Amino acid sequence: MKIIVAISGGSGVNLGLKFINSLPKEINKYLIISKNAETVFKEEEGIEIFNDEDIASTLASGSFGCDMMIVLPCSMNTLAKISCGIADNLTTRAASVMIKERKKLLLSPRELPYSAIALENMLKLSKLGVLIAPPVLGYYSSPESLSDMEDFLIGKWFDLLGIKHNLYKRWKV
Repeated sequence: MKIIVAISGGSGVNLGLKFINSLPKEINKYLIISKNAETVFKEEEGIEIFNDEDIASTLASGSFGCDMMIVLPCSMNTLAKISCGIADNLTTRAASVMIKERKKLLLSPRELPYSAIALENMLKLSKLGVLIAPPVLGYYSSPESLSDMEDFLIGKWFDLLGIKHNLYKRWKV
């Protein structure tokens, strides 16, 4: 199984990193970092990092065969570009490939509050089958720390992508 993880904003980079580190070892991971995120995120060993400006990368081709992609965090700029079909960097091109190949694409917009424009972009993408899953906490998991809250969020994203885990306590009747 192959997953592309793109980090497109400076705020929330640590959550993106924790997501990557929580992925099962048997999943092949490919990381794209925007320039803004790169200033916060220096380097992570064991993960191949792709230059977001390298539009000719293997990740930009449907024939590479990635199974899923998550953009975490997803900046409003990246959201707007994906929504309008603008593929001017590796993140937006890879997202465009996921949409055309009907593969799982999950966007986690991080801004608050959402403007009407951002909501329209999310609705448009949702109608195309893109999963829109901002980092919203579920208090039923009884988080006791920031780490617990992050585990819950990552677990919910794993659920949406079909990745097995035991990162949070599930709802019980």
